[in-house]
Amino acid sequence: MFASMMVAESRSNDPRLQAVFEAVRREAFVPPGPWAISLDAGSIQTPTADPVHLYQNVLVVLDADEGINNGEPFLHARWLGAVVPQPGEQVTHIGVGLGYYTAILSLLVQPGGGVTGFEINGKLAKAARRNLAAFDNVLIRHENAVETDIPPSDVVYVNAGVVAPPAQWLLALRPGGRLIFPWRPTDDVALAAIITRTEAGFAFRPLMPSFFISCVGASTAGEGDLLPDRGGALRTNSVWLCRDRAPDDSATAIYRDLWFSSEPLPAE
Repeated sequence: MFASMMVAESRSNDPRLQAVFEAVRREAFVPPGPWAISLDAGSIQTPTADPVHLYQNVLVVLDADEGINNGEPFLHARWLGAVVPQPGEQVTHIGVGLGYYTAILSLLVQPGGGVTGFEINGKLAKAARRNLAAFDNVLIRHENAVETDIPPSDVVYVNAGVVAPPAQWLLALRPGGRLIFPWRPTDDVALAAIITRTEAGFAFRPLMPSFFISCVGASTAGEGDLLPDRGGALRTNSVWLCRDRAPDDSATAIYRDLWFSSEPLPAE
């Protein structure tokens, strides 16, 4: 039932999603139960360690002090349906946590594809390596993906909120590559967005509301940045590197290395 709900929420007709969500067991990627389930007003404890409690659209607490959880299943289903990882593709997963969605991504890119996961929290990175030991197409790096180069990628899947994505994440995209990330430039703007690399440039599409913990090193606006309001964020259609094109009157947001525009890309 859980896998069927995930497929429906993904809004995708990809027949692989059902099998993948059935194959990856959520209880293998959380601490032993009973589990703390995160709610807006705090958390509640599951009455038992029966995994049935995990197969709902619930957030499982991983680190209450840091605000880290296992991720909302319906949100990730929607993201996966939007970026559609394909066999043979290379995925960079930023913010692995304990590896549940890393495992799902790894199955979606088989055969021939792989996942490089970045996790800045040493305890989580160590546990993720252990949890993902059976997935031979996954490499976990205990590093900050903001401060190091990420590998060439067909999909960059970011699970931490950024004021703006670092330019090197865009440059890592292969032709046709998709970057999906939580855009959190202000308290009033919290959107999951997709940037796609095309021959004409970087296309931008807002997807849905999305709230994640802040990405270390990319969650603070710089002096002189022009930040968008919600309307401007939703009007955005493209992203430009400042080195390639200077910001103009179409700008909805401007940062040191890149800017967002309401203009669509020129027709290819």
